[in-house]
Amino acid sequence: MNPLERFHEWVQSDVMALATATLDGRPSVRMVLLKEAGERGFVFFSNYESRKGRELEANPHAALLFHVEGRQVRVEGRVERLPAEESDAYWATRPAGSRRSAAASRQSRPIGSREELEAAVAAQPAEPPRPPSWGGYMLVPEAYEFWEHRDDRLHDRERCTRSDGGWQVERLQP
Repeated sequence: MNPLERFHEWVQSDVMALATATLDGRPSVRMVLLKEAGERGFVFFSNYESRKGRELEANPHAALLFHVEGRQVRVEGRVERLPAEESDAYWATRPAGSRRSAAASRQSRPIGSREELEAAVAAQPAEPPRPPSWGGYMLVPEAYEFWEHRDDRLHDRERCTRSDGGWQVERLQP
């Protein structure tokens, strides 16, 4: 079985939950936008100095969760930063307002007021360059788990684990 093919059969959404953890194992989870799901991995973009960025710097392992009616797909793996050129290319495709907001925000850091945040955005140039603190990440899958609801609670679960250039598939009990 090719888990990426099954992923694309099951999931058409670009919304995913991203779970990270500190070096000492304290977890956090948030919803992020999936920009690419392909052979090389799962790509998303964020501020490197945000909570998720700091956690990924300290502990580069993460999990993704995709939920569609009656089904879930979990993907676990190592996360790496994308090259600056890829981040620049994606940055250029974003709407100008989104670029100004991302350039102004010190994501996850406290701020005195909404007005202060809006003033920081207004102070940005019309076409801000990509800040060095913002860019792409890619989760390289080491394992997938496919879960499908069954009314009798005997849900279907299969785990695919990367093994010698392929995937080892095993059925899990619900």
